Amino acid sequence: MAYGTLEVVLVDAKHLHNTGFLTKMDPYVIFSVKTQEKISTVAKGQGSNPEWNESFLFTVTDDVSELRLKIMDKDTFTADDFVGEATIPLDPALFVHGSLPPTSYNVVNKHQKYRGEIKIGLNFTPDPQNY
Repeated sequence: MAYGTLEVVLVDAKHLHNTGFLTKMDPYVIFSVKTQEKISTVAKGQGSNPEWNESFLFTVTDDVSELRLKIMDKDTFTADDFVGEATIPLDPALFVHGSLPPTSYNVVNKHQKYRGEIKIGLNFTPDPQNY
C-alpha cells in the first residue's frame, strides 16, 4: 500500500454560475479527502473566472479513490452560497507515476447540472519509510 503526500494544485475556474445578485462572486473552494479538509483563500471580486494558484497537502494511502471539492461564494451578511461541486477520481496510476498535470473538471450542482469548470493539478510523493 502506497503512503505519502498528495499535493492538490488549485489553478483556476472558468464560467462558474454566478450566485451573486448585482455583484461579482467571491468564490472559494473546500477540498476533502476522506476526513481531511482544506479551504482555499477567497478570490475576492473575481466573479465567474477566479484564479488561485494555491497548493494544498493531504496525507493519503493508495486506497483513497477520490478528491471532492465544493465551490462556495463568500457572503458578508448571509450564509455563503453553494456554487457547485466536483469529484476528481484518483486513478491508481497517479500513485505510480506521481503526477497529473493541471486538468479541467466539470463543476455541477446538486442536480448534476453544469455550473462551470475548475482546473486542478495533482502530485503524489511517496513516503519512503512507509512505501
